[in-house]
Amino acid sequence: MCGRTACTLAPHELSRASRYRDRTGQRHRPRWKDGDTDKYRPSYNKSPQSFSPVLLSNRHFNKDAPVDECVLAAMRWGLVPAWFKENDPNKMQYNTSNCRSESLLEKKSYKDPLLKGQRCVILADGFYEWRRLEKEKQPFFIYFPQSQGGQVPSQQSTQQPKCDQSLDQGESDQDDSDWAGWRLLTIAGLFDSWTPPCGGEALYTYTVITVDAAANLQSIHDRMPAVLDGEDEVRRWLDFGEVKSLEAMKLLQPKSSLTFHPVSSLVNNSRNNSPECLQPVDPTIKKTVQPTASSKMMMSWLKTASPTKRKNTDEDTSAKGPEEKLEAVKQTKPAGTLQQWLLGTSSNKKPRT
Repeated sequence: MCGRTACTLAPHELSRASRYRDRTGQRHRPRWKDGDTDKYRPSYNKSPQSFSPVLLSNRHFNKDAPVDECVLAAMRWGLVPAWFKENDPNKMQYNTSNCRSESLLEKKSYKDPLLKGQRCVILADGFYEWRRLEKEKQPFFIYFPQSQGGQVPSQQSTQQPKCDQSLDQGESDQDDSDWAGWRLLTIAGLFDSWTPPCGGEALYTYTVITVDAAANLQSIHDRMPAVLDGEDEVRRWLDFGEVKSLEAMKLLQPKSSLTFHPVSSLVNNSRNNSPECLQPVDPTIKKTVQPTASSKMMMSWLKTASPTKRKNTDEDTSAKGPEEKLEAVKQTKPAGTLQQWLLGTSSNKKPRT
């Protein structure tokens, strides 16, 4: 299952980081659906019923738009079917935050959106999963390995990015270079639009599709989100005009391309929303340890990214002082080509800040 994610990018960064390919192979930068940047809040610890960024075909909102044109939208986690009769979506008596790929055609809540082509891609830095131990659970943060060629924005420019709506609505595809920051996890999902029977604004909600866990994740949990690895898989999942439902379901396979590290039990409480939620720990001694090559990329991101975009989060920031704790993590010898790149060309160089 998947019950917790992290997504810490600002709206305009999400637009840059989620460029997609159309049917001709051309890459585009998606725009946000009108008004949705106000609904989304970056968070280190997102739980069901919070609003997350999703990528989907613009045809769902504009009947005249090409099917392979995509937009970003903020949707609430936990699918509310269009046929739900209560006026309060919180009165749903069953959990729809996840749906099993094996039963998509068996349950009406998921079959209807699937056959209507209501497919979406949930965007996240990564997701959390818990390994059951004898008397407790050990949380892990799971994400795409980060390539050697990537750079966090602060290493490209000394200017801090601004988290304002004008950046999301006023820039064209050619206004900036390709995204070179954190590679987002792209997760297959379904969405639906529900309107209260008494009238009111439509509520867009989604569910995360899950599959059997890949071999390298089975020691943590027997299920995992259906990850779409690469722009072609994302395009095929979203293009419901060219790729019909049964064909699209073939994309829902376990992916062994993910990496992970153990994190603090701080993440167990969804009200805790701080960089410490993502910080690698040694579960045997319950203290901070040196990150791996991929997790070191995440820590570099957390320490250098704009503090402006970290303030407006959608959870209670009750945990204080994590950034001071991050500074206490000391650098050691490089443990791979990515880590060498992050620290500089020589292992005796100090880390770049």
